[in-house]
Amino acid sequence: MGLSVGIVGLPNVGKSTTFNALTKAQNAQSANYPFCTIEPNKAVVAVPDKRLNELAKIVNPNRIQYSTIEFVDIAGLVKGASTGEGLGNKFLSNIRETEVILHIVRCFDDENITHVEGVVDPIRDIEIIQTELILADIEQLNKKCERLTREAKANAKGAKETLALANELLNHLNEGKSASSFEKREDEAFINLNKELRLLSAKEVIYGANVDEDGIAEDNQYVKALKDFAKSSDHEVIKLCAKIEEELVGMDDDEAHEFLASLGAQESGLEKIIRTSFAKLNLISYFTAGVVEVRAWTITNGWKAPKAASVIHNDFERGFIRAEVISYDDFISCGGENGAKEAGKMRLEGKDYVVADGDVMHFRFNV
Repeated sequence: MGLSVGIVGLPNVGKSTTFNALTKAQNAQSANYPFCTIEPNKAVVAVPDKRLNELAKIVNPNRIQYSTIEFVDIAGLVKGASTGEGLGNKFLSNIRETEVILHIVRCFDDENITHVEGVVDPIRDIEIIQTELILADIEQLNKKCERLTREAKANAKGAKETLALANELLNHLNEGKSASSFEKREDEAFINLNKELRLLSAKEVIYGANVDEDGIAEDNQYVKALKDFAKSSDHEVIKLCAKIEEELVGMDDDEAHEFLASLGAQESGLEKIIRTSFAKLNLISYFTAGVVEVRAWTITNGWKAPKAASVIHNDFERGFIRAEVISYDDFISCGGENGAKEAGKMRLEGKDYVVADGDVMHFRFNV
C-alpha cells in the first residue's frame, strides 16, 4: 500500500527545498523566483521505523525492507490557479493523484527571499490555496451534476439520490467551505462521488510551517497564528526548517538526532510528516521477520488478518488458513520467534483477527 504526499503552497515558500531535504535527493530545482518548478518532482523514500532495526538485530536478515512513501513536489499555486493562472489547471490535476496534502507555509522573515504576495502572512497564504482547491472542485462538481441530471431524467439507478447529495455539496462549496467539512461526508453517496472525482478540498491536509533556525525551539508569531487557525479546522501543524532538513542529508541517524536535539527538536521533519500522515490516513504497519528479510507492511487500521495478508500477495487472502502472531514487544523481550514460542507468546489467529500495529506475523494459506 503506497502513501503519496503532495507538497503544495505558494511559489517561493520552500516547497522544493523541503522536497530535496525530505527525500535526500537534490533533484527538485530550487530558486528565488516563482514557478521554478513546473513538472512535478517525485521520489519514493523509506518510512523510518526503529522497530525494524531492533527486529533485524535479533533475526540478522539479508536485508531490511521498509514501507515507502512517495513525495510529489507540485509547482507553486497562485490566485486564479483554478482558472489556469500560472499553469494552475495542470498543477491542480497533479494534486488529485495524492492521498495527503502537505501545505508548506512560509513562517519566517527574509528580505532576500521574494514572497509572491509581497509580505509574509501564513493565514492569507492558506486561504489563497484553499480557495483555489474549492473552486476547482466546484468546476468538477458542476460538470458531474450536469451528467447526473441527464441520468436522473433517464431514471438511471441511484442517479436522483446522488444528484441530490451532489447539489447539497455544491451549495456547501459555494459558501467557501471545503468538502472535508461537509456534514454528509460519511454517506456512501459522498464516498463514491469522492472516489470518482478525487475532490481536492476533501483531502487530508497537514500544514508545514517552514521556519528559520530561530523558530525551531520556540514558536514565532507566524507559527502561533498558524496553529490557532489550524485548530478551527482540525488540521495538524508540523514545524520544520527546510534549511536544517537539508543539513541532515548525509548524517547517520545518531548524528542527525544529536544535531536536532542541540536545536531543541525531538525529531526530523520527515519523521513528523510520516507519523502525522499515517495517523491522518488511519494506517498502521505489521512486520514479517525471517532470514531473507525483515519487512514492514502498511495496512489500514482495522483490517482483519486475511485482508492484511493480501498486501503480500492476493493468494494469501484467498487461501488464508490462519496467522501466527507475536506482538512486537513480546518478540523483542523473548529474543525472537523461538523464545516467544517457548514463552507461550505466539498466538494462532483466524479470519476474524484484527491486526494490531507492530504485530510480527506469519501466514498459513492454501494455494
